[in-house]
Amino acid sequence: MYYIIYPFFYSISLLPWRVLYAISDVLYIIAYYLIRYRREVVYSNLTIAFPEKSAKEKELIAKAFYHNLIDSLVETVKLLSVSRKEFDKHCIVNADAVNNLYASGKSVQILAGHFFNWEFLNLGMAANLAYPFIGVYMNITNKTVSRILVDMRKKFGTILIPASEFRTQFENFSKQQYSIGLIADQNPPVPERAAWLPFFGKMTAFHNGPEKGANRMNTAVAMLDIYKIKRGYYAIDLSILTTEPKALAEGTITKELIANIEKAIRKNPANYLWSHRRWKHKYEEEKYKHLVIH
Repeated sequence: MYYIIYPFFYSISLLPWRVLYAISDVLYIIAYYLIRYRREVVYSNLTIAFPEKSAKEKELIAKAFYHNLIDSLVETVKLLSVSRKEFDKHCIVNADAVNNLYASGKSVQILAGHFFNWEFLNLGMAANLAYPFIGVYMNITNKTVSRILVDMRKKFGTILIPASEFRTQFENFSKQQYSIGLIADQNPPVPERAAWLPFFGKMTAFHNGPEKGANRMNTAVAMLDIYKIKRGYYAIDLSILTTEPKALAEGTITKELIANIEKAIRKNPANYLWSHRRWKHKYEEEKYKHLVIH
């Protein structure tokens, strides 16, 4: 099946950007008005995050979000065939803060949230960092689509490790200097082992694995921000949070990451992935109060 589906999507990726965005405009209408893809989840999340906004304001954010979501899908297809030269025109990466650490011998952990278009991150980091770049990804059910995405994400040299095999595979790469990218704002599977802290004023569960990993490996920690300049054009900025994670109070890295994500969302609400159930786990004071980061 791979050898049938991959050529199909690759041929679509050869279409000009403007044609792909015309297709995206049609798919937006289908997703928002006809299929109504996860609209209830999106509007529920926006109501929690922005109680002060009117129904009209939330509708405008939601519609802009769906445009960005569908754009990200066609952009991901485009990345199958995009050249390095063309990619560099569409994605400006400011990686100096991280690259300046390379001579120190430090490895670095790069933390981000689910902002559009996160598929540019793997390519942008691999193409612009002095370090080997490791990306951790979640397997998807469709093995053919998963293989296509892995092929695309590796094209500029990203080392990909499936999350399910991270513990066994990571050791092979951790003996030399490395950079590792983690999108760390997903719902943790076990809230009893999560970090809890306010997110848009509501107690929310987050993964604490990135902070534990930074302390265990004593890596520098960088924050990644991705901005949409205009349709099809992005900028990525990297900044250093710390080069000595063990010197920070427990919970500081997680707290700073979530604060950075919330700040970026408030600046551009439609650029965040609102279709996942961010507040799936409900906070129970007696059950989780010992896990709260203050």
